[in-house]
Amino acid sequence: MNAAFLAMAVLSGLTCPIADPTEKEIKRVLLISDLLLGKDEFCRNYLRTFAEKKKKKDLKKQEKEKVIQEERADEWQALKEAVIIGQRVRATEMTRKALETGADPQDLISTALIPALNKVGERFEKKQIFVPEMMMAAKTMQACLDLLQPLMTQEETAKQGTVVLGTVAGDLHDIGKNLAKLLLESSGFKVIDLGVNVPASRFVEAGLTHQARVIGISSLLTTGDPYVEETVKAIRESDLAGKVKVVCGGAALTSRFVEEVCGADAHARDAADGIRKIRKLLGLK
Repeated sequence: MNAAFLAMAVLSGLTCPIADPTEKEIKRVLLISDLLLGKDEFCRNYLRTFAEKKKKKDLKKQEKEKVIQEERADEWQALKEAVIIGQRVRATEMTRKALETGADPQDLISTALIPALNKVGERFEKKQIFVPEMMMAAKTMQACLDLLQPLMTQEETAKQGTVVLGTVAGDLHDIGKNLAKLLLESSGFKVIDLGVNVPASRFVEAGLTHQARVIGISSLLTTGDPYVEETVKAIRESDLAGKVKVVCGGAALTSRFVEEVCGADAHARDAADGIRKIRKLLGLK
């Protein structure tokens, strides 16, 4: 009421009011009144006052955001480490807490989870860890993703495209394939898992049906070599030719056999190498 009355009095000619200078609303009304009545040349007083207020407000906001970011960086580093060493319960609790405090699911994936998985892949390639540790890390990451995926759109959860995976005809081994599936899904791919003992025609059919960007062929035994060659040939001779990348992996396969004899796009030494080769073939970072 005092502020409204003061504005009316100024408009009526008041030039020297007796008022409380610490009252924010009074100060604000006087600034705006002088501005509207043309008494504040070039709006200097008004602009200077509110520019300073905005500057202080922005500074406080920046300081608050910096503190939040530092706290979040520590939390996400801890989450990253939990994934690397396969602490599933701890990692899921951290993920849940991060979501409760307003963390963006996609930021969590790109800032903490994927770097963690990349680190696991590096350690695996250097033989610092082995398949059990890698499986633990991959399953830990999958548990975190299970919390994040319901909060993301379909485009976000499979934005990298579709990969068809399967173990060739005559082969019932799937440990490597299952690990590759976990890593692919963790990296943002949609995976169509055809299982084991998959004939060449099913690879082609699934690739066409799901508009796959990549077909991954797994074979553990040397007896599977002819089926790997047959499957790659069937893909190259189908409507998928030129539209899909073919990556083959398995203990018995070599780079020379896969790429030179079979004509596939890449040979994967292991699951981690397979993910890296797929991303490279698709031009992804």
